[in-house]
Amino acid sequence: MADLEIRAAGAADVPAIVAMLADDPLGARRESPDDLTPYLGALERLSADPNQHVVVAAREGRVVGTLQLTVIPGLSRKGATRSVIEGVRIHADERGSGLGTQLIEWAIEESRRQDCQLVQLTSDASRTDAHRFYERLGFEASHVGFKRSL
Repeated sequence: MADLEIRAAGAADVPAIVAMLADDPLGARRESPDDLTPYLGALERLSADPNQHVVVAAREGRVVGTLQLTVIPGLSRKGATRSVIEGVRIHADERGSGLGTQLIEWAIEESRRQDCQLVQLTSDASRTDAHRFYERLGFEASHVGFKRSL
């Protein structure tokens, strides 16, 4: 997979990113590829924040994967910095190819480079295949997550 490039996402990548976000039963209910305006605004805000890293994986110029890595300084764990991996998506044509592993490994290495002591992620309870994938990469299902819509 030497032809794979992992790079910062730009505005031109947003249609492909949103298409991947919408390409599953959960995303189909909450994403809106017909209006990219809110996504473009979000990418602009994220790009301005040095603790946010929205990346795409591109092969031969085609976006085939994405994730967001957030670096969070903290007081707990003796002032540890942690990172959060969010919004991991792989294009349907690339699933099972090892691309997801490469993206997560990139996020782990970037977390180390940013002096993080912990990398964490959440995954919807219904995504059992994703849970097995993350566990295979060394993540532990150690916490119960809670969300509240505002």
